[in-house]
Amino acid sequence: MTAAIKASTTDSWARVLRLLREGDKFLVAGHNNPDGDALGSTVALGWLLEALGKTYWLYNESPVPDRFSWLRFSQPLQQAHPDWEPRWYILLDCGDSKRVGKDLAARLPLERTVNIDHHVSNRDFGAVNLVEPDRSSVGEMIGYLAQELGFPLKGPLGEAVYLALVTDTGSFSYENTVPKVLELAATIIRQGLNLARFNALLQNQWRMNRLKLMGDVLSRARLFDDGRIGVISIPKAFREERQATVEDCDDMVDYIRRVKGVRIAVSLREDGPRKIKFSLRSTGDTDVEEIASSVGGGGHKNAAGGELHHSLEDAESLLVRMTREYLALADKNPSAAS
Repeated sequence: MTAAIKASTTDSWARVLRLLREGDKFLVAGHNNPDGDALGSTVALGWLLEALGKTYWLYNESPVPDRFSWLRFSQPLQQAHPDWEPRWYILLDCGDSKRVGKDLAARLPLERTVNIDHHVSNRDFGAVNLVEPDRSSVGEMIGYLAQELGFPLKGPLGEAVYLALVTDTGSFSYENTVPKVLELAATIIRQGLNLARFNALLQNQWRMNRLKLMGDVLSRARLFDDGRIGVISIPKAFREERQATVEDCDDMVDYIRRVKGVRIAVSLREDGPRKIKFSLRSTGDTDVEEIASSVGGGGHKNAAGGELHHSLEDAESLLVRMTREYLALADKNPSAAS
């Protein structure tokens, strides 16, 4: 196997590779409300299965987000189940099996489930588990699978892997941007990715509704704890007034993180009565996954989130209190909160 595959997980890689070569009738699913990694890895694996001549089904509980509508799929992404019984279910970028949504999670045969993920909270729920929390993205892992199977990372396959890399590394700015990630990205570019075209497709997808909503939200941003905690809240009424979608709220948390002195950025989105989606962002050794997991969420060290069943005001108060407590502990004992 290539140098990119660690000796400690060689057996897991070998099991997945053997399954892809010898198995058939796959259902591939990423987590619902897919981000660039969940969707990119799904698309990339679809192209791999297509090249291998397999029968497969690409599933997601949620439709393709508008901002990724330019992605080239090997077959349409479905919100329904196939009329044939899959032999294997491959779950991508799911910290736990519930992330695929209630419908698929309820019928998921774990004894025939392949779990490919990079969340530190993943508890190896599948019959086959390829879980590496130090990977930048699941798309990175699919890229290595493609290389092991002898397929170049070009065309829509390379494009999908690159999407996963660039989105889950914050355009190669997060701590998970290690040399191997940049080397894989460079390989994709060398094999034909038009970087200017790709960036235009990825970045120039905003609607005016989103821009106006951002103005409403960012004008109400607040700082706490001497400027170390930045918070934005998105009431449902704001979205309705601007005729904005949930998707239009994506990544707004990154703007408050860019404020000088902010160590933890908090975004809260009101989806309904007592239904709040929250996102946490940080840099360096500040571990927001620890905060998110304490209230049933999850994610990664510098990017995490979850859902709270509180009013918007109570959810904000809770998260501000928790982040303050985390930073206070970090001040007293850095090793206990890093």
